Amino acid sequence: MSDQVISIIALVLVFAIATFSAVHLGALALVAAFIIGSTVADESTDDLFSGFPGDLFVVLVGVTLLFAVAKNNGTVDWLVNAAVRAVRGRIALIPWVMFLVTALLTAVGAVTPAAVGIVAPIGLGFAAAYGINPVLMGLLIANGASAGGFSPIGVFGSITNNVVERNHLPGNPALLFTASFLFNVVLCVIVFFTFGGRRLLGQRAETYKGGVGGGSGGKSGSERGDGASPSGGQPVEAGGAAPGRALAVAAATTTRTAPEEPLRLDGPRVLTLVGLLSLVAGALFFDLDVGLMALTITVVLSLVSPKSVTGAVDRCAWSTVLLVCGIVTYVSQMERMGTIDYLGKQVASIQAPLVGALLICLIGALVSAFASTTGMLGALIPLAVPFLLAGEVGAVGLITALAISASVVDASPFSTSGALVTANTPEDQRDFVFRRLMAWGLGISLVGPLVTWGLFVVPTSL
Repeated sequence: MSDQVISIIALVLVFAIATFSAVHLGALALVAAFIIGSTVADESTDDLFSGFPGDLFVVLVGVTLLFAVAKNNGTVDWLVNAAVRAVRGRIALIPWVMFLVTALLTAVGAVTPAAVGIVAPIGLGFAAAYGINPVLMGLLIANGASAGGFSPIGVFGSITNNVVERNHLPGNPALLFTASFLFNVVLCVIVFFTFGGRRLLGQRAETYKGGVGGGSGGKSGSERGDGASPSGGQPVEAGGAAPGRALAVAAATTTRTAPEEPLRLDGPRVLTLVGLLSLVAGALFFDLDVGLMALTITVVLSLVSPKSVTGAVDRCAWSTVLLVCGIVTYVSQMERMGTIDYLGKQVASIQAPLVGALLICLIGALVSAFASTTGMLGALIPLAVPFLLAGEVGAVGLITALAISASVVDASPFSTSGALVTANTPEDQRDFVFRRLMAWGLGISLVGPLVTWGLFVVPTSL
């Protein structure tokens, strides 16, 4: 049995053990990397830790810490109320606003973690305040990042177009961007109605004097029939009841009858907003690391307003950080062992070009769900070159299908976008969101390649 096959079997065992036991998946993945590295791959400790995603660790910690401070000093609540006023209280429009904002950021050059890291805390704060399913909000934000990423100046688009050009393959950047954007829009329409968007239609959020904490979006959970507490508590699943629902409704009713003073832009909030704008500008125009920038802004806010930092470190999603970093470390080890190349060569040996093209898209989606989409785009397109040079599969169609397949899975909680969504979800909903995103990521990594293959590869190869 080859080392590559052993590493694949070990990955399957990691997920199986974590699913049926209380062992933390991230810790188990690190242990698996240690065992495989020591016994099979002949790797040293330094080799093992070379695959640890330090940049992703800093992004997750920095962004969640910054927005914990912003939540403490009331900036997040102020932004949520501002979003409500901007759409005249139409709750159903807010997830789409977040989709478009994230798409715009990635379309003009922001890396996906930066765009999602900026928008996710605000969008999920709104979801918690007005009883929107956090899975709905998170998926629209993550898919928005994928939708804009393939613009000719976007990171995904630049990488894909450069790889195509270096391999002397025909390309169509405009078609790639348009196809990716429209695919994600259609996907988000499905997400919207699957995860409770229908009940949001026609609802309006009333802005109470007490701000976000002073209202639940105009109607109580029982009046809306959405199965969520007014304050954004755990959504109710079929046949169940939300924990503490009666208390939440009573609390919201009490708050509406005794409104507090409206939120105003005091010094710390203004400084926080300046910091958030700096985060956007640094990511877009100066290519600065979003995690390090977030930590820098947090340190400045801590010095100016020490009260805002109280409990902020405890609110970092440490469990999510361990989970994502552990899985990415193991997948990096698989890449060093040549497992990804091994899979690519096995696909290339298939005599049926259309079947091989489908398998490449499936591999791209499955691996990207647990690793860097950016890295997958640069690695998998060259694997398709033998098919493309033979002329039996349309180059533009396969590249488009592969690019969409590898990026549309970014909402997986093991990928950066999904991890940021999970980390910025309120703690009482975090497990719920993680499970839903994991199921979504697995489903879309299978369905996405089939659909894109049927839409873009088959018609250009017949």
